[in-house]
Amino acid sequence: QVSLVESGGGSVQAGGSLKLSCAVFGYPYNSYCMAWFREVPGKAPEEVAVIDDDGSTTYAESVEGRFLISQDNRKTNLYLQMNSLKSEDTALYYCAAAFRSWSGCNEYNYRGQGTQVTVSS
Repeated sequence: QVSLVESGGGSVQAGGSLKLSCAVFGYPYNSYCMAWFREVPGKAPEEVAVIDDDGSTTYAESVEGRFLISQDNRKTNLYLQMNSLKSEDTALYYCAAAFRSWSGCNEYNYRGQGTQVTVSS
């Protein structure tokens, strides 16, 4: 049984920082990708940051240079350090896991409930 539980959201002023955490219970697959998504009502979810099974990372252009995705050595916790926050970063953030095949990260089949981030200008 796989469970992802986010924490660390809250309200912050523009320019501030927050660090989100995602506790991973149960290993989704032998090889997998982890990602942070965010969603705003009325819009499609946005893939914010991805950490591949080998530790390589990718970021959405909108957060490049401001956000940092990481995980602990045992891959039991995933993090998202968010700096220089903007009002447009306001969203529900959730972590997700996908099977990592030879061709890349597959569909994200597991996700948490999310944690709300609100940035006021």
